Amino acid sequence: FCSGLEVANFVVSSGLLKLSWAKILDCYGGFNLNELQNLGLSIKWKAYLQANINILVFTTSPICTKSHLQDSKQLVSSTAFKESFPVFEFLCNNGNSFSIHKAAIALFADHFHELLQLKAECGRNSNSLIVTGHSLGGSVASLFTLWLLESLDISLAKRPLCLTFGSPLVGDKGFQQAISQHPAWNSCFLHVAATSKDSIPRLFIAPRDLNSMDLDSKSDDYKPFGTFLLCCEDGCTWSENPEAVSELLMAVETEDAGNEEWTINVYSRIIEQLESMIVRKGISQVNESILNSLRAGTTLQTEAIRIRNEQLLIKKLEELEEICMFNKGKAFDPAKKLNVIKIKMAELEWYKKVAKANETGYYDCYKKQLSRRDRDVIKHKKFLTNYWKEVVAQNERKPQKQLVYLRSRWLYAGTTYRRMVEPLDIADYYRYNGSNYVTNGRSHHYIKLEQWLEEEKQSRFWMDTKKQNVDVILTDDSCFWAHVEEARLWCKSLKTADVGMISERVCLRQKLMEFEVYVMEQIKKYAVSSEIFLKGSSFMQWWKEYEMLIEPHHNSPLTDFIRNCKFQQYASGCLVLN
Repeated sequence: FCSGLEVANFVVSSGLLKLSWAKILDCYGGFNLNELQNLGLSIKWKAYLQANINILVFTTSPICTKSHLQDSKQLVSSTAFKESFPVFEFLCNNGNSFSIHKAAIALFADHFHELLQLKAECGRNSNSLIVTGHSLGGSVASLFTLWLLESLDISLAKRPLCLTFGSPLVGDKGFQQAISQHPAWNSCFLHVAATSKDSIPRLFIAPRDLNSMDLDSKSDDYKPFGTFLLCCEDGCTWSENPEAVSELLMAVETEDAGNEEWTINVYSRIIEQLESMIVRKGISQVNESILNSLRAGTTLQTEAIRIRNEQLLIKKLEELEEICMFNKGKAFDPAKKLNVIKIKMAELEWYKKVAKANETGYYDCYKKQLSRRDRDVIKHKKFLTNYWKEVVAQNERKPQKQLVYLRSRWLYAGTTYRRMVEPLDIADYYRYNGSNYVTNGRSHHYIKLEQWLEEEKQSRFWMDTKKQNVDVILTDDSCFWAHVEEARLWCKSLKTADVGMISERVCLRQKLMEFEVYVMEQIKKYAVSSEIFLKGSSFMQWWKEYEMLIEPHHNSPLTDFIRNCKFQQYASGCLVLN
């Protein structure tokens, strides 16, 4: 467990706080601190272009203080501005909704067209970008950064860093969860709060009983997101646990309440004092009786921001941290399982080779379930399916722009999996007398993987090559065997149909002729594995059944292909097809 002190000190020593705050002060330079506070707020921004980094500053005019925000706690639901202002609709994944601070979204909407132009300018610059702001300007900076992240092509540009000072909380739990689902996004936000001098960061937090571990919140409760740097003149600490941040913000008593509106000098002074400190208090200054690293770290964390001897708070922070670490341990990380996935796929590849050597093909071997090896494949299939279902579900929760990048990383592996494993699911489906798999039995994750592949084929990332050795390929259409099974059912129905049922027989014959065309199209594209022509395969069983039903004079490209044994040349890619 890390108490956050080391990370906090690193952030302070990096110079980012001093650099960003200096630009905020410069942006405030044209404002009079004695402006009437009852004036309506407007937003102002200014870009500072430097050698390697650009800084974009958001402030309000007049300076937003507690008196401005005291009576404007209202949240507005994403459903309410969905039609009129759908800019943040990308956060609504799988039907989720969220709410944003009404004052912040109103300022953003009022200047939308100017901000749209500003966004385009940011996209044209390759320098690293810091988006910063103070008070309600920080809220607008957060919204603008989210907007940038949604459209960012990270293969071409770095993610921006949003650094806010004294910003009120921006949204509710739904908003927090929508961002937290994307760790790379969540890590782009650093919120600095002068806990003992500035009451604005805690203004919208609903107080809770320290004895309660009920983490459920009301629909109108604000929740923090991103990382927080909590600081005072004596020190600072860092936390990315939203529940712990809420507790810490509420636990600190704000000093000098009568003069709290003017926090400009507070942040200037705190940043200067923090930078001048050589080393913060270390573990040696914790009571030696505290042997638990979590307790020691939490104690240091609270003492760094002037919370002394609050044992009840420390206990609750420990419990919140344990919950956070437990949830991180449970979190699904596709990359961590890649080696296991490769092993499972290698097992299936070997199974496929053995089945082919037996002149049956792995689809039919698995469908018959005659050996222990066939039954062992069930375990590999289950593991792989669970993995890819979770990958697809995780990617569906991500915004569209980020999903495009994820496709380029995972889609090729997902396509190989789909082409290898879906035939096994089809075998299971028809083993138990299923029908119309594509409509009634196909898993959602296969549909999405295929859909994303088709979209990828239209993109600049896709490179298509003609297959010249189909002896080793997987069939492109992972539903090929479902079509074969349906064709066999049609043959069976045609064979048993009463002679008088003319319309039904005509319909069945038409479907079988369409299947012929489909198969021949796949062959011409070298898109089917040569395994389908093994003598023990379901496809060749279909052909025997079909050949008995067609007239002797029936001729088609597929009947010519099979009757003349052209499939023997097909495996090596030597066959010339018209």
